[in-house]
Amino acid sequence: MGLKDLNVSGKKVLVRVDFNVPLDADKKVTDDTRIAKAAPTIKYLLEQGAAVILMSHLGRPLKELKADGSIDKDAFSLAPIIPTLEDYVGCQVSFVEDTIGEAAKAAVAALEPGQILLLENTRYYKGEEKGDQDLAKGMAELADVYVNDAFGAAHREHASTATVARFFDAHERAFGFLMEAELEGAERLLNNPERPVTAIVGGAKVSDKILLLEKLLDFADNIIIGGAMAYTFSLAQGGKVGKSLVERDKTDTALELLKKAEAKGTKIHLPVDTVVGKDFSNETPRDTVAAGTIGDEWEGLDIGPESVERFSAVIAQSKSILWNGPMGVFEMPNFAIGTNAIAKAVAKATKDNGAYSLIGGGDSVSAINQAGLADEVSFVSTGGGAMLELLEGKELPGIAAIR
Repeated sequence: MGLKDLNVSGKKVLVRVDFNVPLDADKKVTDDTRIAKAAPTIKYLLEQGAAVILMSHLGRPLKELKADGSIDKDAFSLAPIIPTLEDYVGCQVSFVEDTIGEAAKAAVAALEPGQILLLENTRYYKGEEKGDQDLAKGMAELADVYVNDAFGAAHREHASTATVARFFDAHERAFGFLMEAELEGAERLLNNPERPVTAIVGGAKVSDKILLLEKLLDFADNIIIGGAMAYTFSLAQGGKVGKSLVERDKTDTALELLKKAEAKGTKIHLPVDTVVGKDFSNETPRDTVAAGTIGDEWEGLDIGPESVERFSAVIAQSKSILWNGPMGVFEMPNFAIGTNAIAKAVAKATKDNGAYSLIGGGDSVSAINQAGLADEVSFVSTGGGAMLELLEGKELPGIAAIR
């Protein structure tokens, strides 16, 4: 059931959002992407005459307790995000320092249609991450309708993302607009995508992306591999990788993936040159060498200019593009050149070639934002782990509970 199929007029609507956003030392939001993306669902519910109750997690408060064993509420309260949220929804947001219980019930009882209440961090409760029934029941008792718009947490079997949904009938629960868009984005790539399909996969470890790569072999025409995981492939093929980050126990896996790709007719594109540094720092001496020829005192930190040229040519011919993972240590300006060039190539293919481009969460989102090109690609996912699992073909608990 879609959000627009719900009857919410005059009703209390509990919305699970993902406001797990970074805060600076002054408790100011430093990246408001997730808040911005949740705003359309919230504003729609207000327009339909609903009273909106928002809940979210923030960080891991039970993993970082104070010395006396209590929760550090200064560090993990959701209260500091309210000014940013109010800017996006255009109205006042009230707050209660609890998620369930008498204080929460009283705040909900006072809530009128067209108003918003933000509950405190769901992870203050041990039962949240365990999918606790009693905690979920306490959440469900606050509202008439439940909406899950927290795609970034959809892969978690938590009380507020999955268990709570089961306390509402099928006609009383739905996905929010962000969740719907995330699912449509992934399904557009997974089901009958326009060809050729190119997947750009980067990041540190082959082990983190094995399931994704296996899945991609089933439907991608091209797989471009960059980041530190490329050095594991290089080592597997007999190359020298110096001090580069590498998984020596995954070389057989890399060779097996290459073999499977050949059998399936999927072309895997590996870097042909590498930008190397003496140390892991922006100011380190650097050089560009052929892939597989990295000296013992050097480590690979980015793809080289010839790799950029070859990868960009593949991307330019593509009609469907998935990007998950940077090409190098893009946090350091001197080693962000390859990642930024790929971001430009993806944006160009989207604009000039009409390609559908999905930026698949995590560091890729940071990279596309850093390049200033987030508005020039088709879709930027808010959920790193969730999008990865969805593309791997897994059923996500937060999605299954609604469906």
